[in-house]
Amino acid sequence: MIDRTELLEAAFDRLPDGIVLLAGESQVVYWNHAAETITGYQGADLLARPIPKHLQPMMQTAPGQPVLDQPGQELQDNDIAQQPDGEAMVRVQHKLGHNIPLVVQTLVLRDRMGARIGTAVIFHSAESLDALPHGECVEGSSIESRLAGLELRLGSSYEDFIMGGMPFGVMWISVDQAYDLRKTHGASACEAMLEKMERVLANGLRPAEAMGRWGDDEFLVLSHERTSAMLADHAQMLAGVARTTDFRWWGDRHSLTVSIGAAQIEQNETLAELLGRAKAAMFSSFHAGGNHVTAAPGRHACLPS
Repeated sequence: MIDRTELLEAAFDRLPDGIVLLAGESQVVYWNHAAETITGYQGADLLARPIPKHLQPMMQTAPGQPVLDQPGQELQDNDIAQQPDGEAMVRVQHKLGHNIPLVVQTLVLRDRMGARIGTAVIFHSAESLDALPHGECVEGSSIESRLAGLELRLGSSYEDFIMGGMPFGVMWISVDQAYDLRKTHGASACEAMLEKMERVLANGLRPAEAMGRWGDDEFLVLSHERTSAMLADHAQMLAGVARTTDFRWWGDRHSLTVSIGAAQIEQNETLAELLGRAKAAMFSSFHAGGNHVTAAPGRHACLPS
């Protein structure tokens, strides 16, 4: 018969998020593999011990409001018991001494009678989401608020990859006619065209893929193709789908095409570097006259000028 505890531990160890379970006097009873990778602290060294002082900011009462108000103050069992569930971004100290930003959620665990039996802490690194390259956004644009969901999907795929999970790639897509349409027919016409193009491209995506606006006139596709060649072939297919699309505005018919830059994640590459390669490849496609797909070269190669 399969041991349920071993089964749950095996499942938790495959997750990209750090999972920590605390019981009693804030004692660590479980510390998964992702928690080890993110913080540098090994679970075997922490079991039956309090959570390390340098990681105690993870115990949050609310976003931006740490449980520990005084430097050096020890985390008490009552502090955990009284905190509500919530998510926050905090900075903690890695075992090697450098600071790392984390997105943390704490959950109070209770038995069927409502008595608290422990606390779960779920967290992931926020470093991979810092300073990600985006397309241009006019200040105050509604697009800015729509970036967060795709950023989180990117961050999750990236963390899964560095934990040994599936490879992934991105396609940075710019509609070649967007600038001229915005200039000659106005922002409303351009936005209507982009919404139509988004629907058309979405119909060409695989079930597990995600796409969203990545700037006022640009899109980004998160794909889980296994190789850069497969990603480039998929990008060529999407470019073909776009070529079959036209847009009508007040009787005027506009043929549409896209410029795509496709980049597959590499070992030891940051998410910002991956996006930077995809963006450079997209510009290469655009400067080649548009209606073109460029597969980004590896990090140690250069795009042709």
